[in-house]
Amino acid sequence: MSTYLIGDVHGCYHELRALLEQVNFCPKKDTLWLTGDLVARGAGSLDVLRYVKGLGDSARIVLGNHDLHLLGIYCKISRNKPKDNLTPLLEAPDADELINWLRRQPLLQIDEEKQIIMAHAGITPQWDLATARMCAREVESVLSSDAYPLFIDSMYGDMPNNWSPDLSGLSRLRFSTNALTRMRYCFPSGQLDMLCKDSPENAPSPLKPWFELPSRLSSQYSVFFGHWASLEGKVTANNVYALDTGCCWGGPLTLFHWEEKTFYHQASHIKRAQD
Repeated sequence: MSTYLIGDVHGCYHELRALLEQVNFCPKKDTLWLTGDLVARGAGSLDVLRYVKGLGDSARIVLGNHDLHLLGIYCKISRNKPKDNLTPLLEAPDADELINWLRRQPLLQIDEEKQIIMAHAGITPQWDLATARMCAREVESVLSSDAYPLFIDSMYGDMPNNWSPDLSGLSRLRFSTNALTRMRYCFPSGQLDMLCKDSPENAPSPLKPWFELPSRLSSQYSVFFGHWASLEGKVTANNVYALDTGCCWGGPLTLFHWEEKTFYHQASHIKRAQD
């Protein structure tokens, strides 16, 4: 039995299947973890969702910001941008089934036995594990309810950007969603900066990547995340692993074999990065 963790797929279906063939992935005995952003950009978002959904309990995913954006488009809250290549998915005969499956997926995955944590963007240094779990479940509860369009309509925005247990309602849900699916940089206090997208060497002071600030998580856990393709998967210090290597921009799709502690890569079928 093997545990495989893969970075953001972004609709790159053929690369996903080729990467899994490299490691002889067997759904009957292996487990596949995916860092979110299954959809958008690449041409195969529909095939990716159908495949991952069909894996059943063999797949463990977290929702990313592009997955949530798809829910916004489905609810007619967000605009369907041609560059996201989502129209075939939205017009598919099983679109309703796929969307309803997607919105019932978690924002946080934890394996206590293997001591693995996975979130699309990461875990804000202002949270310990109990708080992260609680906040993720609050968002998941709303997304799986009939009231989820109201939340989707209110999730966009960068504020509040500082955690407090006193946050409530939609403000609390928005902070949690941003921390789990959009975060890159924090101020030294742990307050989120939602504007900077530069690579770490170009980020203005005093901003730091969230994983460089002191963490309130146990050092025994390994944290896997995606979302940040410009890191090129080069973060593997302090039990933190960046898995998004920009397959939809022409970079490879990256897999980490947990038991072997080995990386595998699949070249993108995209010849060059797109705007």
